[in-house]
Amino acid sequence: MYPYLLRSPLSLFLVIFITLYNNVYSGDYHDSRYEMCMSNSSSTCGTSHLKIAYPFWGNGRPENCGHPNFNLSCDGNTFKINIMSRVYNVIDINYNTSTLRIVHEEFSRSECPGLKELHNTTLDLALFNYTSSVRNVSLYYDCPKLKPLEGAPFTFSCEQRYPNRLSFFVITDSWEHQLGQICGVKLYVPADKDALNDLISHHSSGVGDVLKTGFEVRWVIDQGQCQDCTLSGGACVYNMTLSQSTCFCSSGLYPTVCPQSTDQTPSKGLSLEAKVGIGIGVASGFLLVVITLFVFVRGKQHYHSSSFFPSLKTSQLSIAPDEEQSSYFGAQLFTYNELLQATNNFDPSKELGKGGFGTVYHGVLKNGREVAIKLFYQKQNKQVAQFMNELEILTRLDHKHLVKLYGCTTRRSPELMLVYEYVPNGTVADHLHGQQEKARSLPWPIRLRIAIETASALVYLHSSDIIHRDVKTKNILLDNNYSVKVADFGLSRLFPLDASHVSTMPQGSPGYLDPEYQQCYQLTNKSDVYSFGVVLAELISAKPAVDRNRSRQEINLSSWAINKILKRAWSEFIDPKLGVKKNSKVTEEVIAVADLIFQCLQATSETRPSMEEVLKCLTRIQDEKSIEDVVDVFNDAATVLNGGVVCEIDKAESTQIESR
Repeated sequence: MYPYLLRSPLSLFLVIFITLYNNVYSGDYHDSRYEMCMSNSSSTCGTSHLKIAYPFWGNGRPENCGHPNFNLSCDGNTFKINIMSRVYNVIDINYNTSTLRIVHEEFSRSECPGLKELHNTTLDLALFNYTSSVRNVSLYYDCPKLKPLEGAPFTFSCEQRYPNRLSFFVITDSWEHQLGQICGVKLYVPADKDALNDLISHHSSGVGDVLKTGFEVRWVIDQGQCQDCTLSGGACVYNMTLSQSTCFCSSGLYPTVCPQSTDQTPSKGLSLEAKVGIGIGVASGFLLVVITLFVFVRGKQHYHSSSFFPSLKTSQLSIAPDEEQSSYFGAQLFTYNELLQATNNFDPSKELGKGGFGTVYHGVLKNGREVAIKLFYQKQNKQVAQFMNELEILTRLDHKHLVKLYGCTTRRSPELMLVYEYVPNGTVADHLHGQQEKARSLPWPIRLRIAIETASALVYLHSSDIIHRDVKTKNILLDNNYSVKVADFGLSRLFPLDASHVSTMPQGSPGYLDPEYQQCYQLTNKSDVYSFGVVLAELISAKPAVDRNRSRQEINLSSWAINKILKRAWSEFIDPKLGVKKNSKVTEEVIAVADLIFQCLQATSETRPSMEEVLKCLTRIQDEKSIEDVVDVFNDAATVLNGGVVCEIDKAESTQIESR
């Protein structure tokens, strides 16, 4: 292995750095600051049954035993946590599911908080996500006593706060428009679905009981890594210097898990931070020397493009003597001059777009066939690997909603190129928030069909053991009939049948990247589901996946969409060009898809549906004459899909946008 790695100075640097890092970050370093984190006796609060463990700290448990943003304080018999400058009582913590149940401290006392405490519930979505057991409701205070309001459900009194005025607990959109114009205060509050069902179906509880039940959130930091550490016998702690979790074992600190043998004697010496600094310095200096020698030697050699291919398998590069008539992974071979002529010497006016690995041009072959030609930027190891990866994957696929690969150049070509079918009508991104959108906005039936066809392509990929890894609207092409062709497989990965995940460095596009994959380095087919959820949000809102003009917590469309869906803020979430105010059928379908988006954008993979389940749900939504026939969220939350995904839609709320 090492002789090959030493051919590349960067690979050599990585070997040196990893070796130094492992030596530094090993059991020969023991830090007494973390010894209390190993104790089996966790910090408690009065008679509360809850115990503090990672990522939490406080109440006697040192700060370095938990994440900086997860401080719990003790007030009597109750743990409290501060999230986005709001104080919540902690009702329950489940370390197995990484969830905690919380309630705003004011609502834990009464459904009638004081004026200073009237705030919308806001989470830091970089740390927490709502679980699927949460539904947002609205609270209206300081409302006049009018006859038309007498029939409103769940009316309650806050006489001490608002004498001779009414208050309302609103679950559906049916009263939103009317109350919003006449009431003084409106709050968005997350609530537990089971508690809501009990209130609606049995009336055995009141508004205050629902609010005191609280709601469930999931923390989204270091889940997989800390579970591995705990299972290996260690304690997950937080290293402030490195700004990441670390595994503390009886023999010292380790990056992720404890070694099998823990009978090492901890030794004292330089701090971990000092050793890391020394290691990086030594490795960096050595790298500089290696690069200097490498450049000097390479400068004296004649450049041969084929010298970049030894990193690939010999079987992948063996080509028959009559190269023009042979196949490469079954693909047709094109000459460099043939594609040069097809693109008029790569005329800039023929450019269709740029990607992470190359530029795509429109071309016309000698036989008149229109093609799209990807010209890779440089003929180097990384580009060759992407070229071969995409070639191998596309030659084994055949689906009407996947772009077809016609062929490629050979290793002897001056440039690496892939030749695809030409899809003439641009990308979905162009039609949603690009030049194409200015000419004509996509109507809802076409957007829903795009979603279904894209989902069917991803289902096919997953059934073929392939994860796309870069699902986004820029990679969804449209033909003249607005039919989908999913493209760009440069980042795709073959997925072993017997594997639960593939451990790999996170790659993908900002705004679409699965947060669990990004944090835990574990790629699954549910990573595509998350990205597809962002695509669905774009189809409904016509907003880009990343927009720095939005607030800090909502720069990513996924965070923005989750907030709007939970608040049922449809007028803000839905593209006004869809005409939902005029067409109740469109309204029903859009809200149904929005609830599916919420499921796709769950922070952890196990809580997301599979692509097959997503496709079934979308098809059901499209086929139903009325979404009301699909499911009523308050009638046992009927399961639409055989796989268990619930397309939860409230009949009343799906018809009320028209009045806004």
